[in-house]
Amino acid sequence: MDDITRQKRSWDRPEGATFEEWMTSRVARVSERQYDWNALKFQADFDPKYRRAQKRFIGTGGTGIATDTNVIPSEHFTLSNMIIPAGGEGPMHLHVDAEEVFFVLRGKVKVMVEKDGEHWEAVLGERDCVSVPPGVYRGEINIGEEEAIMMVMIGSPKPMTPTYPPDHPLAKVKR
Repeated sequence: MDDITRQKRSWDRPEGATFEEWMTSRVARVSERQYDWNALKFQADFDPKYRRAQKRFIGTGGTGIATDTNVIPSEHFTLSNMIIPAGGEGPMHLHVDAEEVFFVLRGKVKVMVEKDGEHWEAVLGERDCVSVPPGVYRGEINIGEEEAIMMVMIGSPKPMTPTYPPDHPLAKVKR
């Protein structure tokens, strides 16, 4: 395949950029990002237990935020941090197009998954992780006494907007 027909990828060096400029553009510093408490505000407006914040690093994740230009472009996956306040909950949801990984950086999080009437759950502590396949409902609850921080990776550069179980109250909420 020649350079004329090859499609540009997110990690390709921008035309005219020096090597230093290119590599600097691929660094996402925690100090240069703010937690976005509005990314999932529609859930918290429905019930305060769903209040969570996202800090995006690679791609914009599955929250539906498409306008954050302060991220490293995503080619194959997204990577963000999620703060879940003590007692807070990420509701059961489904990604049909992507695997999702939860890696607990701080705190204690109970993860629940469901598929075809079967239910499984596990408590994850610091540096524990779980990988949830596409097509499996997943949710999480911070069961610790302080806020939890999870790294979240979704195996798609622009995941489809997740859906909720049909009987979940958020299934009827409009974004």
